[in-house]
Amino acid sequence: MASSSGNSSGSTQIQNSGSEGDLQQSMDQRKRKRMQSNRESARRSRLRKQKHLDDMMAKVTELKDENNLILTRINVTTQHYMNVEAENSVLSAQMMELSQRLQSLNEILNYINSNTATVAATTAAAAEPATNCMFQAEEFQGFYDGFLNNPWNLMYLNQQPIMASADMFDY
Repeated sequence: MASSSGNSSGSTQIQNSGSEGDLQQSMDQRKRKRMQSNRESARRSRLRKQKHLDDMMAKVTELKDENNLILTRINVTTQHYMNVEAENSVLSAQMMELSQRLQSLNEILNYINSNTATVAATTAAAAEPATNCMFQAEEFQGFYDGFLNNPWNLMYLNQQPIMASADMFDY
């Protein structure tokens, strides 16, 4: 009996050690699977991060291109605005000059008309032709001196026309 109990305890130990070996192998196998799963998960995470980084870099490039396009449009619009402002300044100056010319011409016409009326009235009332001619000469001299003393009128003696180019009117 003793030998049977020794055998039986020996086979229990073999079975226990066999079960412990199986348990150890099973734990090692689970550990390897978990490590493999962790590696795969880390690889997928790195791929997601890389894809996200690539997407962000593409977005940065796209926004930079869009920004450059907007800056180009702003520069073109600013240049166009400056051209229109310059043209407006030229046209304003020309308008001012033409207004002053018109005013001077209207003053000349008014003076001539008033002198014509005065000369006509004086001619009708005058008995002597020599006095009549003397009055007209004095009136003309006063008009001529007044016209030349006005500095705005001096530019009209030159009689240079205001020139406009065709490209000033292209928008």
